[in-house]
Amino acid sequence: MPEPLRVGLAGLGTVGCAVYKLLTEKAEHVAARAGQAIRVQAVAARARDRDRGIDLTGVAWHDDPVELARSPDIDLFVELIGGEGDPAHAAVAAALDAGKPVVSANKALLAAHGVELARLAEDRGATIGFEAAVAGGIPIVKTLREAAAGNRVTRVYGILNGTCNYILTRMEEEGLSFEACLAEAQKLGYAEADPTFDIGGQDSAHKLALLSAVAFATAIDVDSIHLEGISSITTEDLEAAAELGYRIKLLGVARRTDTGIEQRVTPTMVPRNSAIAGVKGVLNAVAIDGDEIGEVMLVGPGAGGSATASAVVSDIVDVARGFRQPPFGIPATDLAPYRRARMRAHEGGYYIRLSLYDRPGAFAAIARRMAEQEISLESIVQKDGRAAQSQTPVARRVVLITHETTELQIRKALEAIESDNHIAAAPQMIRIEAP
Repeated sequence: MPEPLRVGLAGLGTVGCAVYKLLTEKAEHVAARAGQAIRVQAVAARARDRDRGIDLTGVAWHDDPVELARSPDIDLFVELIGGEGDPAHAAVAAALDAGKPVVSANKALLAAHGVELARLAEDRGATIGFEAAVAGGIPIVKTLREAAAGNRVTRVYGILNGTCNYILTRMEEEGLSFEACLAEAQKLGYAEADPTFDIGGQDSAHKLALLSAVAFATAIDVDSIHLEGISSITTEDLEAAAELGYRIKLLGVARRTDTGIEQRVTPTMVPRNSAIAGVKGVLNAVAIDGDEIGEVMLVGPGAGGSATASAVVSDIVDVARGFRQPPFGIPATDLAPYRRARMRAHEGGYYIRLSLYDRPGAFAAIARRMAEQEISLESIVQKDGRAAQSQTPVARRVVLITHETTELQIRKALEAIESDNHIAAAPQMIRIEAP
């Protein structure tokens, strides 16, 4: 067997420690599959004296991850620091500039600088593995880049954030408020103390941008993703979805169209009998639509030390085997410029919830504003017993279901409805996915 592959590991948080444990505790198992031993030669982290539950005896320590990345004593640099800026960016760039392959779980870094780093890797004869950056332990990057290489992918979509999926699941099953479920998620460690990145959809957007680049061979453009979080979702919305035969999920969707690539992260109603509707709790799910394979869905843990470490080690094993290919499936210089799709009709229509003042002419005004935008309504339902008692006159919950229309038309109609002063609160709009 050849000499061990010497790994430099930057970042000893939950994932970094899990990677170290996997590589040391399963050393023989991993070596048998890699064709050579894999050894953590050196590490970099912020505090040397912190008890991390791992034995670093004989492992070199670097205070500066950039210094570690440049060290001649390592063959492979693993970046688990996090964040799109330095020191993660500088360290990865330094390793690639030295011709060293890089493995990273850093979705923010790759969403911001992935094409630039891929070009540097290819110029220096190196590579970047980032399986762990998207959907944790689900092998979706390799599936898209390798297993589905013979397909023209038309859509990739899924549940990309376990925190949001957990909150929506608990809200539906227990009838709890968003705030109560978020507090519970934080207590259990499923949500950060500042959960904005998760519940606002940014985490899902970073992952979707990477999937889109691999699926459609385009440059990354995370800023073009239409983004909505889940903080506006109420138990009333979940109850209405159930009555209509749907379940609400925060979905990341990237779709190839005739006018470009459509990317969005939004709360979406999916049919209750669909496979993705059954993905609950902290699990993630990603589906691929290909012209040869049809739809393929992968479900599994989207975060956590062990699951993410599994994905990191899979990329390390690829390096040990000598497996090299462009990070995004084709050379970075050949990636097409990202072209944002024009606004188009959403086939599944929309769910709209209004808190409508109970007074003459209000219903007629709503219908008129919809008609002005050529929006066809499938149904209008007033829910009694949901009065906002603090309002004078009383405001009633009204649910509208539209036929196929564009989001631009919907938003224009809702702006006009708000300007008419017939509603007591901002309207709620959720896309409905066609069965």
